[in-house]
Parts: sequence; structure tokens; C-alpha cells
Amino acid sequence: MKLAVVGGGSTYTPELIDGFARLRDTLPVTELVLIDPATDRLELIGGLARRIFARQGHPARVTTTADLDAGVDGAEAVLLQLRIGGQAARLQDETWPLECGCIGQETTGAGGLAKALRTVPVVLDIAERVRRASPDAWIIDFTNPVGIVTRALLQAGHKAVGLCNVAIGFQRKFAALLDLAPGDIHLDHVGLNHLTWELGVRRGGPDGEDLLPRLLAAHGEAIAADLRLPRAVLDRLGVVPSYYLRYFYAHDEVVRELGTKPSRAAEVAAMERELLALYGDPALDEKPALLAKRGGAFYSEAAVDLAASLLAGGGPAVQVVNTYNNGTLPFLPDDAVVEVQARVDASGPRPLAVPRLDPLHSGLISHVTAYEDLALDAALRGGRERVFKALLAHPLVGQFDLAEGLTDRLLAHNKEHLAWA
Repeated sequence: MKLAVVGGGSTYTPELIDGFARLRDTLPVTELVLIDPATDRLELIGGLARRIFARQGHPARVTTTADLDAGVDGAEAVLLQLRIGGQAARLQDETWPLECGCIGQETTGAGGLAKALRTVPVVLDIAERVRRASPDAWIIDFTNPVGIVTRALLQAGHKAVGLCNVAIGFQRKFAALLDLAPGDIHLDHVGLNHLTWELGVRRGGPDGEDLLPRLLAAHGEAIAADLRLPRAVLDRLGVVPSYYLRYFYAHDEVVRELGTKPSRAAEVAAMERELLALYGDPALDEKPALLAKRGGAFYSEAAVDLAASLLAGGGPAVQVVNTYNNGTLPFLPDDAVVEVQARVDASGPRPLAVPRLDPLHSGLISHVTAYEDLALDAALRGGRERVFKALLAHPLVGQFDLAEGLTDRLLAHNKEHLAWA
């Protein structure tokens, strides 16, 4: 089985490699191709990948290339983990929205729109080349904003599934708090990518006992602290929001915080420099502890499980993915992309039924879906007016003057990445 990773020069990649090595019985990879135009980084990470496989006795061959077409040729699955413009573009996404008093973040708000505009055309070009080289390959997208990118891929007719690590992170955290194995925890995870709530925490499966009330009663303070929300918010909601909901529930507080500390992009850039120095050590043959601070926790396990369900013939498995709505949330169009539990096999994901949503949640989901419609239109067709309308529709913007100022800044900071600008 040949797998390809586009963006294989990412500092995330050793996390993925470690997952492939540890879970080789789940996913019998024989060849892993790391693809990246940044050949200096790619060779460092390729060398570490080979050492990790050798240490753990994995027989797969690891190759590296800057040639996308050759790298994906014959692949059964292609994983996308791209950052167009690198950490420099992320730093801009986190900075210029603050000038207008708005959240500066790489997947939410105006910064998230900028990332979508840069990313969607590149991903679609890659996907077309994958289709020519390996027409039956699955595309597993971990590239943010995952919901918008996955929708672009699906609308273009690609065999694509979006993946995020938020749900698996909650599953692991809740299992530890409840002293259960992760596999014993099923989440009623509902929403859009980076806009989700855990409506239930069930023992054993979708029809199991709901442990969420017990979890909140016993561990609400710890969960609230992780989310950086007051415990009273969780008690009043009665559910667990993802940490991205803090940008909506405490917008002004977060904006004040972001104006008083170094950006996450600056922190990650410094961390990446340190990680790359570690990766270059020929004695290193395991992922370093520092990588846990980089983000993407449990991404490798989620990716391996998803690829195994799609490819390895092990039967259907239930996993949180991003895929077409197709009636799962009846208040959304069928071609919206939702993030929910789905049964996954070689034919792709089929969302499970979800609990009825409170208007408090469904209203925000509908609002953000409308923004995503306009964001994808802007990413596909370009034009200042489309960018403006997407920003005006976003619930974290929603004012004419704000949308005008943010549009001007977005275009000024992203001209090199937008052919039409």
C-alpha cells in the first residue's frame, strides 16, 4: 500500500510517521512518499522518518520528492497538510484583523477567510493532479480551514474526506477523566469544522449511556479551564463546546488578550526552528517531546484510523470526519460540509444520526455555513466584492465599515497569493 503526504516537509510529519509506525497492523503501508517543494526541510524530516520506522521495525520504504505528480502516482491515499505562505502568512492572519478590533486567528474570522482564499485554488490543483495520476485515490484533508477546503474538493468531484483532531482530543481527554479506554467513548460531536459541540459522551457506542452530566459534575472545572471559559458557561450550556467557540462566546476578551502577547504564529515559528534543529540530529529516532507543543495532538491516530477504514478492508468504523451533510442536519443544505460521527468504509463516510440541536447551536451553525458559502465562492472566483460579502456575512464581523476595512487589509496582505488581486 502506497501513501503520499503532500506537505511532507511540515514539522507535524514526525507525529504522523510515529502513528504509522505504531499502528502498522491497522494500516499495512509498504511505501510512504513525503512530498514538499521545501527540499531542505524535506530531507531532514525524511531522514528522521526512516529512523523512526527502523527503530520500530516498520518495513515500509520512505521516499521524498519535490515532484508532486511522481509522488502521488500509484498512491491509494494522499494526505494534504499544507500551509500556503507558511508561518509568515499565518502571522499576518493573526495580526491585521486586530487593527479593526476583530479576532486575529488562522481559521476563524477574517484571518480564516484569508487562509481559505490562499489555499483552495492550490488544493484543487493538487487534487486534479492526483486524479490524473491515481484516479481511485482517496484524498484525506487536514489542511485548514478543513470544512471549506473539503467542500471545495467534494464539489469538484474528488474522493475526499476532511479530518480534524478536535474530536479525538476530546475523546482521549474524557476517557482519562472517566477512567475508561478511549475506544469505550463515543461522542455526540456535532457542527462544522472548528465550530462543534459535544452534546453527549456515551459509553460503548452511539446508543450507550450518556456520561456527559456526570463528567461535567465531576470535572467541569478542569474542562472549563482547558477551554478557557468560565465553569458557569458549561453549566448553562449543558454541553462542551470546542475551544474555537471561545472566539464567539468571549470575542472581545480574546481580542484584548491577543493585543497583549506574542502571536501564536511567532511562537510556532520559534518552535519550528528548534524542531528542525532536533530533526537534523542523526541520533534522533523518535518524535521529540517538543512536538507535543506544536499542535495536532492525536492527528496521527485519527489519520491512520481513517485511512485504514477507507483502504485496509477492515470493515466499517465510526469516526468524526468532515463530509457532505446529506440531511444529517436538516436545517442545512445537503451539500454543506458538516463535522460529525460517520460510519466509514471503502465507499466513504456515511454520517450517523445526530441529536436534535438547540437553536442556540443550530442558529450559529446556519450563520457560519452561509459565510462558508460566500467564502468558497470568493476562493473559487475571486473579486473584492465577493471577499467583502463573505466578511459581512461572518458572525464575528457583520458590520459594513468593519467588512470594508478588513477587505482592504486582507487584499493588501495577500496579493502575492491571489492571482486576481
